Parts: sequence; C-alpha cells; structure tokens
Amino acid sequence: MIEFEEALSIVLSGVTTTGSERADFADALNRVLAEDLCSDVDMPPFDKAAMDGYACRRNDLDGELEVIEVLAAGDIPSRDIAEGQCSKIMTGAMVPRGADTVIMIEQCRETGEGKIRFAARKTMSNIATKGEDVKKGDVICRAGTLILPRHIAMLAASGSTRPLLAKQPRVGILSTGDELVEPGEVPGPGKIRNSNGIQLAAQSRAAGCIPNYMGIVPDDAKATELAIGQALATNDLVLISGGVSMGDFDFVPGIMKKNNVDILFQKVAVKPGRPTVFGKSGTTPIFGLPGNPVSSYINFETFVKPLIYKMMGHDYHPLELKIPMGVSFKRKKADRLEFLPVIVNSQGEAVPARYHGSAHIHAISLSVGLMCIPKGILNIEKGELADVRPL
Repeated sequence: MIEFEEALSIVLSGVTTTGSERADFADALNRVLAEDLCSDVDMPPFDKAAMDGYACRRNDLDGELEVIEVLAAGDIPSRDIAEGQCSKIMTGAMVPRGADTVIMIEQCRETGEGKIRFAARKTMSNIATKGEDVKKGDVICRAGTLILPRHIAMLAASGSTRPLLAKQPRVGILSTGDELVEPGEVPGPGKIRNSNGIQLAAQSRAAGCIPNYMGIVPDDAKATELAIGQALATNDLVLISGGVSMGDFDFVPGIMKKNNVDILFQKVAVKPGRPTVFGKSGTTPIFGLPGNPVSSYINFETFVKPLIYKMMGHDYHPLELKIPMGVSFKRKKADRLEFLPVIVNSQGEAVPARYHGSAHIHAISLSVGLMCIPKGILNIEKGELADVRPL
C-alpha cells in the first residue's frame, strides 16, 4: 500500500497528451486551450461613457452648458465639444472629441431649453478610456487555460472564434458485477442499479472528456478479459468500477495483467478507496476503481481528474478552502488520509454530512465539499480550521 501523494505522482508521470484541434468557441466550454490567444482590438475600442450623463470639459463645470447633441450607444459623435458645450450621452456611447468628463444626469439640473448646469461639488471623469482593459495584441488567455464561461466572454470580445483546443480524451467506462442492472430497470432480489457507470460518465463529461459508457460486465473472467481488451483498444483512458478487491470474483487486477497492463499500484492509503488499481497498457492509462460509489466518485476527483487535465495540457490544482469546524470531529483510526463529505451551515462552518460509509452515495449528493483529514490526525475541534475541497 502506497501513500496518496506517491500514487498521484505515479498517475501524473509520463502522461501522453491528446493533441489539438480547432473548434468553434461556443463549444469550448470545459475544454483546454492549446495556444495563447491575443485580442484583435483595444478594449474598450474607443473612449466611452461609463454613465448616463453629459460629456463636457472639466474646466467648464462652474458655468452653464449648452447641449449640442444626444448620443446613444453605437452613435458616432458629429460635433466636437467646445467651451461651454456638452453632449447628452448614454452609457457605452463614444465620447466626443474635446470632452474629458461625463457628469451624471442626477448631478445636473436644467436651466433652460437645451441648457444644463452641474449641481454637485465634484465628479470623477466617468470615462472608460480606449484600451484601458486590454490593448490590441495583448494575450487574453494562455495555453493550458481550462475554458469556463468567463473565458468564453473574452474569446467572444477578442474575436477568437476558432481557438486551438486540446483534443478531448475518450474515456471508456465499464462497471463489473452480477448484482448490477441498468438504471432504467427495476432491480430484482439481490440486485442494485448501476450508479457508478453513469456517475463516472458524468464526471468525465464535466472534466471535458468524451465518455464512452460500455455497459455492465458480469463477474466472469472471460467476459471481463474481453471487455477490458476492447476498452483499451478503443479509448484514451479506461475506468473500471468494481472487481478490484479481495473477493472470489474480483478478477480485474489479474485480467489487466493478462491484457499487458503494467500495474503500477494496487492499494492506496486513502479512505475511502484503498483498493484502487492503476496501470498502463502502452500509453493508455487504466484505473480499477472500487465498486462502492462514494469511493469511485472521490477517486475520480482525486486521481482521474488531474490525469485527464494533464492529458489535455492543463495544470490542475484543486481548490482547498480553510473553513472553521461547526462541531468537534473524531475518527477511530488515523492510518490513512481521509476524504469526508461535509456541508457548510448558515454560520459558514463545516459540518460532516450524515454518512454511513463508502456505499452511501446520498451523502455525496447532499454535500458541498470533501474535508481532507491528513494521516495521523484523529481529532478536529470545533472552531479549528479544516481543509475543504469544494465539489
């Protein structure tokens, strides 16, 4: 059995990247950028009004101002601002030449037809100047960026409509076990629905992959060997849930070896998820994940997701927050790193979720994060800061 950090280092070593392809920016969500992107325009592209008001010269604020035109967003000013003049202007409109200030409408009063005065004591310029956010040619997103909705907005604003993206890994997903039926079936005696396969497919899709759910494999050595061989031949990464422990029908590690998989570890000092197998068939990584759904869920988040992102060229560092404990917590053993489902109460404190163990997937569905309890730590007292990884 190896420590979590050593196992993660093995998973992330010698990773083969997926290559790249151009795609429409609207389809880039949760994918990884494979090139630096530069803006083809200044942002803003011209001096623009940051408020609804009147564009004028600051030196004229003490006197009456003549309104010479009205400018909506998208209009091009037809007149420059001279002494004693102003243009009524809407937010986002181009500021006319000669103006260096936009005074807000609520700080002005009308003194006659087409005449106004500034009625406040002072004002900011209220002008967003050309290129103050981004200058033409500036890098707006770096290669290796995981593209989120906020990045899509930058791609749109900079004209990067066909970015170069890392190709999406194809993830083959197998679930093993005679007790399993597909989610659409009503389980008979001794049977349960296969939540792992669908769960792993959803996690893979959320990580920017193309999931390839390959169904349920019975507890039969020949069927398992055939399924693993097919999965390795047709995918960039293979995930198998179940069949990795010490039972009479846990064939997966042995059959992985028969499929020329170089097994790099079989047990990890982590709770839940100790019986986790990892190896490679050539350059294709393959995981044998525990059959209990909480274990497979957490091991995807902690091992599989970092590997997927590295395959796509993204340097993934999971967010960990320091959150005060809402209750005191004690565990029976401290021989492994533990990931415990937690909620956050109305006081912003971490509280362990109602949790019956690694088969209790409902606990994960109700939780907002995983509390990371290091090896050797038995107690965490109320008010003490805990490390919480958001889900």
